[in-house]
Amino acid sequence: MPLDRNAQPVKGEDYYIDPNGLYVFTEKYHLKRGYCCKSKCRHCPYGKPKKKKPS
Repeated sequence: MPLDRNAQPVKGEDYYIDPNGLYVFTEKYHLKRGYCCKSKCRHCPYGKPKKKKPS
């Protein structure tokens, strides 16, 4: 089910706050969102973006 754009993320389910005070989205949230944002998220289930090889 795609994420409702008006839905608020749920603390503890969709995100948590790490010891440095950063908000970290969970894998469950990313799957609800349905795509990779290419921001190198900690729990991205879509894999790491591929780096281009230097020419």
